[in-house]
Amino acid sequence: MLERVLQHVDQDLLVALTRSLIRIDSVYRPGSGTTEARVASYVANLLQEWGFTVRVEEAAPGRPNVMAELRGTSPGKTLLFEAHSDVVTEGDARSWTYPPFEGVVVDDRIYGRGACDTKGNLAAAMVALKAIKEAAIDFPGRILLAIPVDEEGLMIGIKQMIRSGWCDGVDGAIICEPEENQLCIAQKGALRIGIRAYGRMAHGAMPRSGVNPVTPLCRMVTRLAELERNECERFGEDPHVGWPSITPTIFLAPEGGEPQINVIPNQAYVTLDIRTTPAQDHEYLKETVELIARQVERDVPGLRVEVTLIDERPCTQTPPDDPVVMASAQAYRLVTGREPRYNGVPGATDGTFLWAWKGIPIVTFGAGKREIPHQVDEYVEIPELIETARIYAAAAILFLTESR
Repeated sequence: MLERVLQHVDQDLLVALTRSLIRIDSVYRPGSGTTEARVASYVANLLQEWGFTVRVEEAAPGRPNVMAELRGTSPGKTLLFEAHSDVVTEGDARSWTYPPFEGVVVDDRIYGRGACDTKGNLAAAMVALKAIKEAAIDFPGRILLAIPVDEEGLMIGIKQMIRSGWCDGVDGAIICEPEENQLCIAQKGALRIGIRAYGRMAHGAMPRSGVNPVTPLCRMVTRLAELERNECERFGEDPHVGWPSITPTIFLAPEGGEPQINVIPNQAYVTLDIRTTPAQDHEYLKETVELIARQVERDVPGLRVEVTLIDERPCTQTPPDDPVVMASAQAYRLVTGREPRYNGVPGATDGTFLWAWKGIPIVTFGAGKREIPHQVDEYVEIPELIETARIYAAAAILFLTESR
């Protein structure tokens, strides 16, 4: 059965499909009118042509989710593949060796924004499901392919899919992300926090006539660096997801309007990207950030500090003996002849909410070097991509037939 499925994995189609997906700019740029809509329409139409049942629903105006379904010949378990349709900005296209939205092939690599994160892996999942369908084998249960929007943002796509009931009854999920085909059974958690300090404008030559929000906010950032060091000392390096971190990312002063070198701003704003390991306590971190804000506020008369939780994502952990992990590991052995490597996702994925909101066991893997996403000259290796499609196909059959 498995060999028959693997014979139907179309390598030429996989390369061509990856290149076609890259050529569709799906960076979310509301100002210039690009969203995930064109790529969603493309994959929905193609999957319908291939004979899959397809649903499309907007998670937000102009941002459609796509779900494809392949039913087996008898009742059974449900396996979900998930691969997002959005990509991050290409930045300055002039800094790329090859145009970011052309899918250029050079030396067994496909170059372009989304090549590994995650349009190549989306193509691999699509080709894997097509192979299973064309092999015309008997298998129980059903296979779903979720293609949500906004994974690179606040993950509104997968959240809407869950709220709409599209993920009900799922027994396991494979999250298609660039992990060098390592089986990632844990993911870091995340807290995104905004801190806004309100002072009083004044002339730069007469600072005592105002309240400068910049200096106390800088002190707060220093205190948060101390908190990061303390958390690292308390919990150490997690074997799968590494070290915890507290990273200031955006710093604006003033937050709006034109800055002037001789004007003390009335506001300053910083965002924190906090990444957590399973041993950490999110509530403790949120309370500590708030406590530091109140202490800084008390030290500066006339200063007001406001802390806002922008987004929260829990850590995930799936046992290595869970059926979806075991099926993926066995598929890896069958396809590659090697023992799988286990690891963790250093960031968060849409799988976070499948695990946290629905209790769905997840394993994350796919083609692409882990450090390549979001970089200039993003690429995916064609041999690894072919390997991924074959592993996806084998994992699906092994998972669904495991109890037989």
